[in-house]
Amino acid sequence: MVADKGRLWFGKRDSQDLEARQRFGVQVEQALAGGLVEWTQCPEGWLAVVILLDQLPRMIFRGTPKAFSGDARAQALVAQGIAADFDRRLSAMQRVFIYLVLEHCENLAVQNEAVSRYAALQREQPEVDRAVFADHLDYAERHHRIIARFGRFPHRNALLGRESTAEEVAFLREPGSGF
Repeated sequence: MVADKGRLWFGKRDSQDLEARQRFGVQVEQALAGGLVEWTQCPEGWLAVVILLDQLPRMIFRGTPKAFSGDARAQALVAQGIAADFDRRLSAMQRVFIYLVLEHCENLAVQNEAVSRYAALQREQPEVDRAVFADHLDYAERHHRIIARFGRFPHRNALLGRESTAEEVAFLREPGSGF
């Protein structure tokens, strides 16, 4: 049975962000600077660098544009690793973090891939674990709907200095519009 560690990684808690900064800040900066390339030669190292580029900056630099500064490199690494079948050599929960990079991308084709991969991942699980993976699929579908509608994530606009449209402003007023 898979243990869901969602509270460890997701949610907005200052204490969690501080712990991430203290434990992984140096490695995040190395990854953001283009380092740790040698780690990406095996599936587990590839996963580590992807997390250092995608999820950890969202915690360590929350509320700043730097939270998204590793996205382009993470997306490139994920594409390369998936092409090499690295994701298939990871556990199901590890694959969640790889596919999360796809979910974070402001590109509809990549969003389609995220939903497809999460759906396949859920189907592959034993019945007892499917609910955990159904939650991940639900989040992927929610991200997909936003990109299909707006072509970007409106909740990033202010941080990234982008002008919001009237439709985006109205959307941002809706409960559950952000992540």
